[in-house]
Amino acid sequence: MEFNKKMEDRIVKPSYREIETPDSSIAEETFEKGLRWYALHTRSRFEQKVYDGLRGKSVEAFLPKIQVMSRRKDRRKKIFIPLLPGYVFVQCDMDPPAYWEIIRTIGVVRMVGFKGKPVPANDDEIASLMVLNGTDRTVENRAYMKEGDRVMIMEGPLKGLVGFYVRHKEKSQKVVVSIELLQRSMAVEVEGWALEKISEP
Repeated sequence: MEFNKKMEDRIVKPSYREIETPDSSIAEETFEKGLRWYALHTRSRFEQKVYDGLRGKSVEAFLPKIQVMSRRKDRRKKIFIPLLPGYVFVQCDMDPPAYWEIIRTIGVVRMVGFKGKPVPANDDEIASLMVLNGTDRTVENRAYMKEGDRVMIMEGPLKGLVGFYVRHKEKSQKVVVSIELLQRSMAVEVEGWALEKISEP
């Protein structure tokens, strides 16, 4: 399953009329049994509206946020913004009625899945997002990185050095949280340098 930039562009930009509409033929076996977390892709800047709409329906929802300084010229203060713009998570024992109740929420574009089947998020990855939720540490959305990817150091005395990405379990310069379902990684700043994934030559 690829969730690259081109795919994101196709998902983010549909008009309201292109958003999925109910299909009563969706089958019960489409969904995994049990209480699981699912990712919803939302319209641009509709994350809070979707979250509030889901909570209003008594659906367990999670909108991870981080603290940043506002960019207003007249004053600067800390504000909360979505950690993963365009995404809200729901926890549900999914079945067709629950699915359509969620999809009908204003601002929801689609439930993230594969070949028309919703795919649950990894519980450990959701737990990591919950740890980051509300943090005022520097958190940067990154291209999805995995072991062996070619990366470049973009800041600090080794700026421009190209190597391969390796997770260090101890004394790590960066803590990287990857959300496999969304093919997204977030680098949480620990030291004053950063990595960036680069394409293969």
